[in-house]
Amino acid sequence: MVISDMESPKDYILEVSNLNVILSNQVILESINFKLEKGSILAVCGPNGAGKTMLFRSLLNTIPYTGKIEWKNKVKIGYVPQLLSVRDIPVSVKEFLSFKNGSKITSSDIDNALSLVGLKSKLVLQKSLGTLSGGQLRRVLIAWAIIDKPNVLLFDEATTGVDLDSEEAIYRMLKNLAKENEMTLLLISHDLHIIREYSDYMLVLNKCMTFFGESKEIMNESMQSMIYGETVCREM
Repeated sequence: MVISDMESPKDYILEVSNLNVILSNQVILESINFKLEKGSILAVCGPNGAGKTMLFRSLLNTIPYTGKIEWKNKVKIGYVPQLLSVRDIPVSVKEFLSFKNGSKITSSDIDNALSLVGLKSKLVLQKSLGTLSGGQLRRVLIAWAIIDKPNVLLFDEATTGVDLDSEEAIYRMLKNLAKENEMTLLLISHDLHIIREYSDYMLVLNKCMTFFGESKEIMNESMQSMIYGETVCREM
């Protein structure tokens, strides 16, 4: 069969097939199937307890699962967790970022990572993590995740405790970062505006997968019900 330019094969960076997670005899995720194109932004959403963070942990291979998770060759993953208590750690921003991969991280790497997340290194390098604002701390954590130049970034709803203006700025920065550096971004969010404005595709979970498609479809009322309320899984 001849494939025209319009029908060229998609470049998938991730393929998930029949993913199941069972922990302590409890079904956490069941029959998850989706493919993600290289360079796209995927929003993972769903009610509390839907399995969103567990999906990320599966993708990072930190919990047992059945099924298949296939990353494209030479994928390097950066991860920004939902909760990371660093305020009581008596280290500066420079020391914290230097811990990533030890001596392999140079001053130039640190300056570049801070620049990419919109921070001026001269203003924050010597500051203690505990003195940073919520928005600054989130940006430093993102800098830590990208300092060794990953091509995939997992962002686990890490704007908790950040004011709305800072949250919007962080997601705008993430979208620009992903597009300018050909980075694939997976983010967890409950915010309809964030999902619609800053992602290409949306995956809705409620232990099983209730929707996977373009984020613009979030405008319809039934989709919003899927994200925030109880829903019955259907065949995809």
